[in-house]
Amino acid sequence: MKQIFDQLLQFLQRGIAEIFRFVHLVWTWSSDQITKMTQAHWENWPLWKQILLIIIVAAVAYAVFIAAKQLWEAAVHVLSAFASFLAALVVTLPTILIAGIIALAGLWVINNLNFSSLRSLTIFQSSSTGSLNADNNSQSGQTTGQGRRETTGIR
Repeated sequence: MKQIFDQLLQFLQRGIAEIFRFVHLVWTWSSDQITKMTQAHWENWPLWKQILLIIIVAAVAYAVFIAAKQLWEAAVHVLSAFASFLAALVVTLPTILIAGIIALAGLWVINNLNFSSLRSLTIFQSSSTGSLNADNNSQSGQTTGQGRRETTGIR
């Protein structure tokens, strides 16, 4: 079972690494293309190419704006989730504190409570057990001495 779990974790780790590699490749390629576009010598171009370049720059800017907006929303969600996690940690503090106090008290009782020091309780238990045995023996027809009560054959 451990081997299957380890292989699953390794598979997930490789998959996540490949996703990040692919994202890096796309970002690098796209930023190179945008950089090349901004370095174009558009001053010598005819007016219609300059207008087309302005339209392309606007489309690229809009796409980058949409990507930035999505990244911003994702960052807000991550921050919100982190804040919720921190709030959950704070909310559980009293319960965790109570669990620690119970553990401390339990260990203190186990280490410090000694039933042999409670002689009156021990004496009370042994005397009541002895009288119960004597009562049971007398009810069954037996005495605590050497003799035994015999039954007669009368029915």
